[in-house]
Amino acid sequence: MRTNNEKVKNIIISLYFIIIVLGILILTLFNVFSDISKNSTVAFYVIVFVIVALFVITYRVSKFFEYDSDGIKVVFLNKGLLLKEHLNYREHKIELDKDQLTGFKFNDYFFYKTLVIYYTSRHDHKRNETFNVTLVSRKKRKYIKQSIRKIIKQNQN
Repeated sequence: MRTNNEKVKNIIISLYFIIIVLGILILTLFNVFSDISKNSTVAFYVIVFVIVALFVITYRVSKFFEYDSDGIKVVFLNKGLLLKEHLNYREHKIELDKDQLTGFKFNDYFFYKTLVIYYTSRHDHKRNETFNVTLVSRKKRKYIKQSIRKIIKQNQN
């Protein structure tokens, strides 16, 4: 089975654009109304902090996820959605033989979802890797869960 969340890319790029435009608009309005307000420096820092926080949260959450279990190996891949074609500094990839996979767990935090993969390394050490699956749809997460369960069930036989 092969799946990814490629359709989310345009939404995230639009969200970055909206955050930047909203930041410019708020800072422009702040300059217009700064003469009226007595505590303008505090308001300025609060506005800048909120804009930067929104940008950082979007940056941390927005990751491309790909799962591929066709063939001999299982591939899990996370890439950043911002500047991913030019800079691959946010790529996190793991390729495992199917018999190395021992377990998995989906963690659902309020705005952040992760997939933890448990596997044994070539030297029989138990390891785990975490992948960001926040932007993967519920339906695709269900298919990934079914596919991994099938692989683990085959490993136990």
